[in-house]
Amino acid sequence: MSYTALYRKFRPTAFEDVKGQDHIITTLQNQIKANRIGHAYLFCGTRGTGKTTVAKIFAKAVNCEHPADGSPCGVCAMCRSIAAGTSMNVIEIDAASNNGVDNIREIREEVTYRPTEGNYKVYIIDEVHMLSIGAFNALLKTLEEPPEYVIFILATTEVHKIPITILSRCQHYDFKRITIDTIADRMKELMEAERVNVEDKAIRYIAKAADGSMRDALSLLDQCIAFYLGQTLTYDNVLEVLGAVDTDVFSRLLRNIIVRDVPKVLDTVEDLVMQGRELTQLAVDFTWYLRNLLLVKTSDSIEDVLDVSSENLAQLREEAQMIETDMLLRYIRIFSELSGQLKYAVQKRVLLEVALIKLCTPAMEVTQDTLLDRIRAIEEKVENGLAAAPQTGCGPDMGNAMQTGYQGWAPAGMTGSALKKKPEIPAAIPEDVQEVVKNFRSIADETSGPVRTYLKKARLSLGGDNRLMVVLPDAMGASIVGREDHKEELENLIEQRIGKKVEVEIRQVEDGRRFEDTFADLERHMESVINMEITVEG
Repeated sequence: MSYTALYRKFRPTAFEDVKGQDHIITTLQNQIKANRIGHAYLFCGTRGTGKTTVAKIFAKAVNCEHPADGSPCGVCAMCRSIAAGTSMNVIEIDAASNNGVDNIREIREEVTYRPTEGNYKVYIIDEVHMLSIGAFNALLKTLEEPPEYVIFILATTEVHKIPITILSRCQHYDFKRITIDTIADRMKELMEAERVNVEDKAIRYIAKAADGSMRDALSLLDQCIAFYLGQTLTYDNVLEVLGAVDTDVFSRLLRNIIVRDVPKVLDTVEDLVMQGRELTQLAVDFTWYLRNLLLVKTSDSIEDVLDVSSENLAQLREEAQMIETDMLLRYIRIFSELSGQLKYAVQKRVLLEVALIKLCTPAMEVTQDTLLDRIRAIEEKVENGLAAAPQTGCGPDMGNAMQTGYQGWAPAGMTGSALKKKPEIPAAIPEDVQEVVKNFRSIADETSGPVRTYLKKARLSLGGDNRLMVVLPDAMGASIVGREDHKEELENLIEQRIGKKVEVEIRQVEDGRRFEDTFADLERHMESVINMEITVEG
């Protein structure tokens, strides 16, 4: 006897066997028990969620000679003939290949004849969205007022393509994607029945790869079992058969991207290609990995939502401290776009490598969500350049000056010991803060590029006896100006201008509030605050 695929062999034959669609099953059973059966149903949902299966069970239930609690008995003559596909009462039509007006006219002629046995004639029209406009129009009248012994069940994966005139004549049922837990539990049951040893981790990966489709899950499981026939099916076996990649590889790839190490990133791609990994699946899985990382980054209690082991969760928490949220969002956008492009691409490896280089080199993009990452990359280069400067050498005297804390260039022939130490700067008093306020706009113009841009929008307030409060209108400006090196730059410029040290504190205006609600405006209300009129320069 020929082999029967798992999804056909274990196709549900009763409502109780259908998994993940309890909201639909309960409604249909109640209709059958109360004899409130409709004349037209529309089953919508993604592939492999049970639309056609439920339609066939419903057809058996309404014709069953001995229904039990709204479900077919499965043993009467009607149930057996419908299950075998020999009943004249259940007509299954594939609208993808029978989508013309003539096909629908045949149905209109057939419905005039009563069923030869049983109570109802049931027409199951699969992929109904494939019908032509003329065919839909031909179906309208019959669908609205069919004979009392006819039931139409329309099934589709693309409900938006069905005319509203058809939708309004049907009871509409949405089949949900089946959860990973439900698919995994069902596969465990079937593997016990088949006496096949499968690791739980392998089953869960297949359930996740099925993307909510029970049929896809069973097909993938069938494929993996066939490859390792007679052996225990392990997680690594599944990854090999499906061309997938382990999460440890994603972790290593992400860490190399964060430090912008392009050669190591491309080496990882080379290894995966040589192992025969499927690049489209890699893009999908890495996007999912980034999604999990974003959830860990933005929420404290996320264990129930993430379908990962405790070891992987600890790894995600560690990586969440290494990356900013805006970077993650940019990574997810780029790889989401890549997943769609890879399906139809010839040079998949090239597209993948370009996407990874984009992640490492934000300057390649000009989109708004790349701005912060581009600034970070520039700052990293500046910091690395400054850190390397003492090693390049400017003569022994300059080296001595850098090591002993002296400032400035030494004139020719002058040793480090001849340089003067930086004088101690006395703490500022409110009058000094007033002096800063009076000259602040011209001081701000001397700061570096990104700081100067945001300081143009800054407002000034008093944060204490010797503290100047610089208030920014948004979080982005406050985060950039508030960086330790940028704040130190501003304090040094103030110190050079007035000869006194003034401590600068960076704040931001809270969302939904005005500056005046929280802070005193030193520039506008100087007379009332410090009893001195200020002239603003610039």
